[in-house]
Amino acid sequence: MQHSLRLDQQLVLVTGGARGLGEHLVAAFIREGARVVINYHRSSEAARRLAERFPQHALAVQADVTDRAAVQSMFDQARQHFGAPVTTLINNALPDFSFNGDARPNVDQLSWENMIQQFTGVVGGALNTTQAALAGMREAGFGRIVNVGTNLFQNPVVPYHDYTAGKAALLSLTRTLSQDLGPDNITVNMVSGGLLRTTDASAATPEAVFDFIAASTPLRRVTTPAEFADATLFFASTWARSVTGQNLVVDGGLVKG
Repeated sequence: MQHSLRLDQQLVLVTGGARGLGEHLVAAFIREGARVVINYHRSSEAARRLAERFPQHALAVQADVTDRAAVQSMFDQARQHFGAPVTTLINNALPDFSFNGDARPNVDQLSWENMIQQFTGVVGGALNTTQAALAGMREAGFGRIVNVGTNLFQNPVVPYHDYTAGKAALLSLTRTLSQDLGPDNITVNMVSGGLLRTTDASAATPEAVFDFIAASTPLRRVTTPAEFADATLFFASTWARSVTGQNLVVDGGLVKG
């Protein structure tokens, strides 16, 4: 059994990897020598351009993560292309969402449809990708699953009720999966950021909000997508081989724990 693989021995699949935070996650893993599958839903042009930057290390594959059959096909294509199973899964894909608190529904306006959209995309998508990854990870005797969360668990300062509830459910799934999959040498962890400066999702955020957050952090700045991506590498690395079921907050120290 391979208790640990170096990053340059891993085949990584990043959901929602064509743009925003996903693009930085892809670049971080490739920088460390990993081969990476860039999953995308509608961003075909961005995914193609990103894959062309790293022709020996990257493959762009379209799949809606809420479609179980499409997800399985994506994992099959990755294996066929690289001649090896996916060993490392980064669940980053986000259902359509704009991080602008002024435009989000408050509790009086919130609908169950808002909640279902997030649960389906965040939790359902992660369940589909995890299930599709298991056979290959068990074959390799090694697996790393990292789910992208949020610091709004600890600091719910904006009414992102649906988004935060979906990510909270994903944190619960992270911890139960870590218990279930530990005997297979598969670790499951979460990395939770705050507002990142800047991604497509945070492009609608007013500049004053960024300034306020920066002033509230010990580092006096807003975390960048590249900084968040670097922290994600830890859970896939040999240094984290005995870490599972954890949630690492990467937000410049804005919230603790």
